[in-house]
Amino acid sequence: MARPVLDDPRFPEGYVPQRTGQYLDWDTVAEWLRDSKHFWLSTTRPDGRPHVVPRWGVWWDDRFWYDGSPETRHARNLATNPACALHLESGERVLILEGESRASGPVDLDTGADLAAEYARKYAPAYTPQADAWSDEQGGGMTVFTPHRGFAWSRFPDDVTRYRWL
Repeated sequence: MARPVLDDPRFPEGYVPQRTGQYLDWDTVAEWLRDSKHFWLSTTRPDGRPHVVPRWGVWWDDRFWYDGSPETRHARNLATNPACALHLESGERVLILEGESRASGPVDLDTGADLAAEYARKYAPAYTPQADAWSDEQGGGMTVFTPHRGFAWSRFPDDVTRYRWL
């Protein structure tokens, strides 16, 4: 996946004073994603009502990978409308990503090993899946969030930055 384009978000006239800082570089934000343990995922129910759920997951290969039952409310929402938003739990390291979440299908063992290692790094001993946890033999697969655009800041409005994947 290509690196995002960085620029200024658009705000209503007079809403935000002039920025005085620099953009928040994507490498810093990607580190937040790799290190964060708790995320919020927002989806839309078929009738248009919002649904938000906390998630565990890993930022790997420029996407957010997470597992869980396809019977959960958010998974059923995504099956009919993959558009969603993902953000960090933190109000000090703010990151709001908009994109799509889709089922990965079975995960090969090499990819599974990388994902399992990331899960273990972040969540052990509470959650340490094996490399084959998401394989075809396990009926597996994961859900993968791919960002399309986002916003981040740690010192609003000085470093507020918009990210767009073209």
